[in-house]
Amino acid sequence: MAVITTRLGKIITTVILIVILLVGGVGYLAWYNLLREVPTYYESPEEHFKYGSIGTENAEGIPYWIWLVLPRLFPEYLPGNGGYTSLGFTWEEGKEAPVGISKKTIGFPRQGITCAVCHHGTYREKPEDKPIIVPTAPSNKFDSQGFLRFIFACANDPRFTSDYILDGIYYNQKLSQLEKLLYRYLIIPQTKKAILKQQKSYAWMDSRPNWGPGRIDPFNPVKFRTLGLPVDDTVGNSDMMPLWNQKQHQGFALHWDGLETSLTETVNTGAIGDGATRDSINIAGLQRVEAYITQLDPPAYPFDINQSLAEEGKPIFEQNCASCHAFGGEKTGTVIPISEIGTDRHRLDMWTQEAADAYNEYAADYEYDFDYLRKTDGYLSVSLDGLWLRAPYLHNGSVPYLEDLLEEPENR
Repeated sequence: MAVITTRLGKIITTVILIVILLVGGVGYLAWYNLLREVPTYYESPEEHFKYGSIGTENAEGIPYWIWLVLPRLFPEYLPGNGGYTSLGFTWEEGKEAPVGISKKTIGFPRQGITCAVCHHGTYREKPEDKPIIVPTAPSNKFDSQGFLRFIFACANDPRFTSDYILDGIYYNQKLSQLEKLLYRYLIIPQTKKAILKQQKSYAWMDSRPNWGPGRIDPFNPVKFRTLGLPVDDTVGNSDMMPLWNQKQHQGFALHWDGLETSLTETVNTGAIGDGATRDSINIAGLQRVEAYITQLDPPAYPFDINQSLAEEGKPIFEQNCASCHAFGGEKTGTVIPISEIGTDRHRLDMWTQEAADAYNEYAADYEYDFDYLRKTDGYLSVSLDGLWLRAPYLHNGSVPYLEDLLEEPENR
C-alpha cells in the first residue's frame, strides 16, 4: 500500500509540474509576444525629439505593420498621392517612420506619436531643393484631424479583415507562424475594435469646423476623452506653436491662452494629449525633450536681409511692438485680456476653470503631478523669435503671410 501511495504521489507531482511548465510556457509566450517592452534610445537629442517614445504606443498606438500598410491598402481615403505624406507628414530618407512617429516594441512593434509630429517645420531655399527639416518649428502642413479620419475610415471599411491586412503586411515583413496566428486572431481584430472605439470618442469633431493643416484642437480631446468632462460646443482650433528657445522664455505663460506657467508640466501634459496615460508616460524621455527645447536656438533666417531697410524698421518696431513682442518687453510673455485684444475668442472659451481643476487632479497620486494649469482671460503676447518660419500667424492661423500681418486689420 505504501508503494502504491508513493507511486501515486510521484505521478501527481509529475502531472502538477508538467501543468506548471505548460502554463508558465504559455504565459511566457503571451508576455513575450504581447506585453514585453523593449526600450528605445536615441543618442542624439534631435533624433530623440523626432522619433523617441514619450509613452503613447501602448494605449493609443497602432501595431506598426498594420499602420504602415494602411495607405497602400486604402488609398482612396487619403487626400492625394504619397501615402502619409499627403497628410503633411515629413518622411526622411532611410527612416522607418515619418518625423513625429515613434516605433516601439511592446510585445510586437507599435506606432506612437511624439511631440515632433506637431512641432517640426520644413523650408527650401530653392524650389528644386530637398526640404530642410527644422525640429520644434510649428508643423504647418500636418493635418492631424485628417490623419485621425483616415484611420477611422480604414477601420470602417469592410475590407479591414485579417486576410486583407495580412496580405498587405506580407509585402513588407515576414512573420513567424506564431506571429501570423496572433495577428490573424488577436492583433488585427482588436486593432479594428480599438480604432472604432476611439472614433466614437471623437464623434464631437463632426459638429465643428475642421481643424485644417497646421492647426489642432489640442484640449477638447483632453477635456472629453482624458478628463471625462461633459461634451460641450466649444471650438478650440488653433495654430501649432514653436517650441525652440525656451531658455529665453523662462517666466512666460505657455500655450496661446497662457493656461500653463510650468514648462515641465506643459511638456508632460503634451504627452498626455498625444495619447500617453498616467502609467505609460515616459517621464525620463520627456525630460530629454524639455532639455532639448530649452537649449535649442531659433532657426536663423537663411536668406539675404536688406540691412538698411532693417535699420529703418528698428525704431518703428521698438516704439510700436517691442513692449509686447521683444524679449524684455513689459508685456512679452504675459496674457493680454480679451477685452483689450478684441479678437476671436473661441480658443479662449474652450478652456474652462473646471477643466483646469480636473487636470490639476489628474495625476495627483504620481510624482509628476500637475499644479499650474489655470483659466485666463485673454491670449499670450508672444515673442517673435524664428518668426520667419512660423506662418500662418495669430493664434487661429488666420493670417497666411507676415506681410499680411503687418497690414491694417481691415486689409488683412
